[in-house]
Amino acid sequence: MEFSEKLIALRKGRELTQEQLAEQLNVSRQSISKWESGQVIPEVEKIVALSKAFNVTLDYLLKPSEIDELSVKTDMLELQQKQLLSREQTRTKIFKNILYSVAIYFVFFAAFLVEHYYFFSLEWEVWGKPVIFAEFFVATAIVIIIWAKNFTNRQKN
Repeated sequence: MEFSEKLIALRKGRELTQEQLAEQLNVSRQSISKWESGQVIPEVEKIVALSKAFNVTLDYLLKPSEIDELSVKTDMLELQQKQLLSREQTRTKIFKNILYSVAIYFVFFAAFLVEHYYFFSLEWEVWGKPVIFAEFFVATAIVIIIWAKNFTNRQKN
């Protein structure tokens, strides 16, 4: 694997565009394109900057090796696996939040039915409506707290 191939693999492995990498290194996009096509080899200071940007050694960037190609592919697969795991965890959290929300509203609805038929049948107009609205707002507040808690936990992770 040559320098240009390694550069392409590293950039794509980090999901960077040529423009984004160029901004990090303070060079033009055309320079990155020439490096990746093998037309030009970057200056030593830019090779050092590349090694720091991708957290690889200078030997790795400059010495051709089949083992390096396998390690880059392994790193890319590990990154993809982490991204898939993160997406799945996010989906699971959202699904659990939806189930919790539905359960809370079912409890609210059950409490409404019990109160309506056993306690407020005679005085529904006086006491029933304000109580049902208060209970609905409490249920909604609980749902909001659950969702907010999970979103703040996800940001910390």
